[in-house]
Amino acid sequence: MSTLITRTELQAAIENGSVTVVDALPAAYYEQEHLPGAVNLFVDEAADRAAEVLPDRGAAIVTYCSNESCQNSEGVAKTLTRLGYTDVRRYVEGIQDWVEAGLPTESGTRAVA
Repeated sequence: MSTLITRTELQAAIENGSVTVVDALPAAYYEQEHLPGAVNLFVDEAADRAAEVLPDRGAAIVTYCSNESCQNSEGVAKTLTRLGYTDVRRYVEGIQDWVEAGLPTESGTRAVA
């Protein structure tokens, strides 16, 4: 199981630019709505695209998906850890929690770090 991060901790990390946030949902969901600055890395493509999207294996990375029942963020976190990324955490409550807290989101096409 991945190390977890709280909404408050993640919000602070996003605000101070100390984290790369990874949306682990399919591209269509990412394009509708994602956390500020998030890059898209769907679980099924994580192994193939990780180096392209996340070139720094030592960077602080937080994965998330829809909510606590969604396992995509865990799958991406496990893949990244297996590939040698050393600081991977997971925001288990996901975008549902973020939106319900009234925090800002973005929309648009896939971003690449």
